[in-house]
Amino acid sequence: MNRHNDIKVIISGGGTGGHVFPAIAIANALKRMVPHAAILFVGALGRMEMERVPAAGYEIKGLPVAGFNRREPWKNIGVAAKLIRSIRMAGRIISDFNPSVVAGVGGYASGPVMWVARRRGIPFVIQEQNSYAGLTNRLVAKGASSVCVAWDDMERYFPAQSIVKTGNPVRNLFSGGERLREEALTHFGIDGTSPVVLLLGGSLGAASLNSVAELKSDGLRESGVTWIWQSGRRYYDRVRSAVGRAKAKNVVVKDFIERMDLAYAVADIIVSRAGAGTISELTLAGKPVVLVPSPNVVADHQTRNAEYLQERDAALLLPDGMVAEGLISSVVSLVNDEGLRERLAANISRMAITGSDEMIAKEILKYAGYGG
Repeated sequence: MNRHNDIKVIISGGGTGGHVFPAIAIANALKRMVPHAAILFVGALGRMEMERVPAAGYEIKGLPVAGFNRREPWKNIGVAAKLIRSIRMAGRIISDFNPSVVAGVGGYASGPVMWVARRRGIPFVIQEQNSYAGLTNRLVAKGASSVCVAWDDMERYFPAQSIVKTGNPVRNLFSGGERLREEALTHFGIDGTSPVVLLLGGSLGAASLNSVAELKSDGLRESGVTWIWQSGRRYYDRVRSAVGRAKAKNVVVKDFIERMDLAYAVADIIVSRAGAGTISELTLAGKPVVLVPSPNVVADHQTRNAEYLQERDAALLLPDGMVAEGLISSVVSLVNDEGLRERLAANISRMAITGSDEMIAKEILKYAGYGG
């Protein structure tokens, strides 16, 4: 049985916020549970984890690994060379650090690290965020000690005996509930006399969603609802100008929402992309949701995520290509159908899992020989 200061964990992966932020949440949970545990991140050079992880207080090593180019396959000779180099570097990192266990959160950098761990007989744990498993995780899953998932029916991708349903780590935004509603009304400058629709396009914004504000601003004004519209910084000036020209005073435009706890608390309906981390937050919010999957992601996994909820009557799915013509009417129709709203809210709430970060951390520690 390992003593606390003998426990060494490598957390590998990243590339996008959907991988990086859960990885940091897992590391934080490990530190809460075993303060003296040594944690080393391994990421991809030039990707966001190389900045975000040190900012969170953890050491990170970078690999030159890159994703395969599906559109221009002749460029993959260089990608293969980077992969071979990354496997060698991962081997040296593992030799130097001598981890008790390795955890992979998906993304380019997790592949070489987990491949080396498997070859050397080091226990490794996979965390898969999406309902459609990522290629890296599928390739290395054989031999994994545990595969931590957020969705049912993941036996399609992973050995059934390895699967542990843990959910995805999310931000702590949902402890205030109704208590925050009055504060939220003041914060967003709205009176709450009409239904509130929270539209989330991500921190960078979504072109298709923002096109509705630019092309259909009169429709937003006449929709009979209050909109809190997160445009993203890139689109903020254009969206705000369009809303201003239409005198749509019922549309509050924000480039970025710092107080997401207030936004979730005041919303009656939420319109959102369908990333795995976002969906995990939406299950905890427990509000009726219209999902608009981004088409610009690997293997169209956001559509798979949204279809998973739609099939369980837990969300509505609006394809990205139908947003311009269908967003306002879909929302207004939902506003006018109380039974559907209640059913969607109840079904998505049943999918919520709390404490995911600590559940995943416990799986990792189990294979590090830590008995609590």
